Amino acid sequence: MLFYSSAFAADEKLVIGSKMHAESYLLAEIMAQLLESDGFEVERKFGFGGTLICYNALASSEIDLYPEYTGTISEAIFTADERPAVNPELGDFNEILNPKGLKIFSPFGFSNSYAMAIKKTLAEERNIKSISDLKNHPDLTFSFSHEFLNRDDGWGAMKDVYGLVSAPTGIQHGLAYKAIDEGFIDLTDAFTTDGDIERYGLVNLEDDLDFFPKYYGVSFTRLDFPDRAASLLRQLENKLSDQKMRELNAKVVIDKKTFGVVAGNFLLENSFIAQSDLADQNTLIDSLIKNTLTHIKLTLIALTLGCFVGLVAAFLIFRSAKLSRSVIYFTGLLQTIPSIALLALMIPILGIGEIPAITALFLYSLMPILRSAITALTTIDPVLSNMSKAIGMTRFQQLRYVLFPLALPNILSGIKTAAIICIGTATLAAFIGAGGLGEPIVTGLALNDTNLILQGAIPAACLAILVEILFELLEKRIIPEHMRTAN
Repeated sequence: MLFYSSAFAADEKLVIGSKMHAESYLLAEIMAQLLESDGFEVERKFGFGGTLICYNALASSEIDLYPEYTGTISEAIFTADERPAVNPELGDFNEILNPKGLKIFSPFGFSNSYAMAIKKTLAEERNIKSISDLKNHPDLTFSFSHEFLNRDDGWGAMKDVYGLVSAPTGIQHGLAYKAIDEGFIDLTDAFTTDGDIERYGLVNLEDDLDFFPKYYGVSFTRLDFPDRAASLLRQLENKLSDQKMRELNAKVVIDKKTFGVVAGNFLLENSFIAQSDLADQNTLIDSLIKNTLTHIKLTLIALTLGCFVGLVAAFLIFRSAKLSRSVIYFTGLLQTIPSIALLALMIPILGIGEIPAITALFLYSLMPILRSAITALTTIDPVLSNMSKAIGMTRFQQLRYVLFPLALPNILSGIKTAAIICIGTATLAAFIGAGGLGEPIVTGLALNDTNLILQGAIPAACLAILVEILFELLEKRIIPEHMRTAN
């Protein structure tokens, strides 16, 4: 874990995070490039899967800074007793955050509050202008982001205030706008500065009962954040109006410019950096190679650990039917835990990044390896086992020269299954900052960009196919043909 003092050297590393929506990526990139222009080394960990993941990563020193919103801090992070009074100032927030070792500073100048977004043509057709008008249209299909469905300032409280009775479904925020555009849903939660509002011809309904608090964009960090870095970021204070933020977001989601380009141009136009300070943009090939190598590393380490632990455990317990069943049952239970839930459970224990991702992948690999090895070892013809005993072989010799060679086809099959599971599951590691081929998928979901999604999905699928082919070749090389046919 990283801790910093006020004597923090300019060339040391700062880790900047973001949540999984376009504006958070963009603000984080603006902060990253501004810090890099003054000599700080910055590591980007973008696309965390929710507020509490980012907050926990910050509080545990896994990241040092991320863009947040005052309303989100008040409603999703503070308890009911902690929430400051109506229209709080930054100082009111810091009175609560400082004892936790945290602080907010440098408000960007815009408020990106929640809103209810609906197709403009539908709103005009039904004469829907405010959220209160929705009571007269119970037939509309509502679908909200999962975070909005579960926040204190989200659907549960809003429906009570406005007297709404609809039963909404959950949807990933970046996909909701496309779902409205294609007619699958009628209404979703939006952010007032989203570039997608203009892109899809939507309109935000009036919050006529003033339900939503103000969500002012701020820099969120710890008290040990270096003073020099904080001074740099204070240059951004009140430099982004609501309109300017919408324009920058639109350049990403509509004009299809990268976060790096939009952030760099904004800093350059406002004389925060010089032309020579503009960050080099990774090419598609560079990103593909980097993400693929990270993906292979995560999978290979987890699979190696899974093979070692799984095979050793199988060889030790396969003679005990009761113990074997218990272990297989336990590892089977691990497989029933949803991947994203298991990754989230790792954060309080192991933090974010590669270690919790590898741990989760290792746990997922155990069941197919253990089950295939134990099943293969326990179903070998007992005549062969008895013959090896009769000629005086020790248990180790029986395992080395008889049982293992006979079980090898099924063992390899289990390892192959585990490898393919790991490759697929590793794409979710991007939600906790571990990188890999899930990174362009997460970014693509945030931007509703099919091309970006495919930049992660296609290589991951190709990697799985390649692993399948390599295992087939390995089996042909080390397993006799008659055993492969029998298998």
